[in-house]
Amino acid sequence: MVKNAFSSQKKQTNTNRGSVESQVFGFTTQIRRLSSHLELHKKDSSSQRGLRKILGKRQRLLNYFSKKNRESYNQLIRELASQEFKIG
Repeated sequence: MVKNAFSSQKKQTNTNRGSVESQVFGFTTQIRRLSSHLELHKKDSSSQRGLRKILGKRQRLLNYFSKKNRESYNQLIRELASQEFKIG
């Protein structure tokens, strides 16, 4: 699995891999990888199901994090948005 520079940089500064931020970055990396796979293999239903499961997990984590710490949540969303434009 190829990791982008941002997520590896984030993991170096944040050694807690179980934190919400680390999990969201990991799920985002998996989502991007599966999305690019599904562009080539449109009828891969097992990958589509896996993508839907990961999207749901990430959404639940983001909902939890937004209720727990709104300021950190907004910062996380900004970081994810800026990273999306750099890759895409």
